[in-house]
Amino acid sequence: MADPPRTAKASVVRKDGSPHVVPVGVIMDGEDIIYTCQKDSVKGRSLQRDGRIAMLWDDERPPFSFVLVRGRATLSEDVDELRAWTARIGGRYHGRAREEEFSDRFTIPNGVVVRVKVESVVAKVNLSETVNVENR
Repeated sequence: MADPPRTAKASVVRKDGSPHVVPVGVIMDGEDIIYTCQKDSVKGRSLQRDGRIAMLWDDERPPFSFVLVRGRATLSEDVDELRAWTARIGGRYHGRAREEEFSDRFTIPNGVVVRVKVESVVAKVNLSETVNVENR
């Protein structure tokens, strides 16, 4: 994760097989990635049906870098867990003094905690300075 914290681009598989990509605020729990969403959102419905997920963090400034994570997600509807994670995520992006505010704001009906178990990681740095033989 970066400092300042960056949102991840989360990609899930829609029912018709097409991708759905959205930015999400995340936090690490050991080797797992945590974020929250609504159970009935496109993300929530897609992950209930098919837990596959890809997440991307990128640095859009030259010389460009990225980290791509692929994994499987599980959802938890536990309200206490949701409240705790929304506070921590809010604090990560907006400062610890605002954790309670974000916990109150985002602990919502139909809210779920998404836990991503990482299966693979690809990271590249200094892309504009690296020769890619495959593209020649």
